[in-house]
Amino acid sequence: MTFNHMKPGLFNVGSYQVSGAPWITGSNTIAAGTEDHIVFPRTAKAVTVINTDAAGSDDLRVHFNSTSSGNVVGGLHFVQLNSATDSIAFNVKCKEIFVSNVGPGVGAYTVIAELTSIPSDQMFELTGSGLTQ
Repeated sequence: MTFNHMKPGLFNVGSYQVSGAPWITGSNTIAAGTEDHIVFPRTAKAVTVINTDAAGSDDLRVHFNSTSSGNVVGGLHFVQLNSATDSIAFNVKCKEIFVSNVGPGVGAYTVIAELTSIPSDQMFELTGSGLTQ
């Protein structure tokens, strides 16, 4: 009897049906006017970003491309977290995100991701309409 073993992959439904492995990171030192690039060790199936700035004075932006690529800022291709404990949850597959601080001081955030077993090098670049154009 022969069994076919499906390997994890971007279009393998089972890779997304199982619970994701937890992964958490963050920063409490993102300076005004700067951007952090968060790269996941494997493809994520969901990502949550929380503004943890205790003072609540720094606005953070979450986006899938660097602000230096395409029209991320001008095209409003970001979600803005305006106050402490403000958060956004994305149910999307991705291998990286960017967090930028547009506030006047030092900001803080936490990133929580559900990781699949899909290697991140299998994930395609997220560009185009709604992302960089």
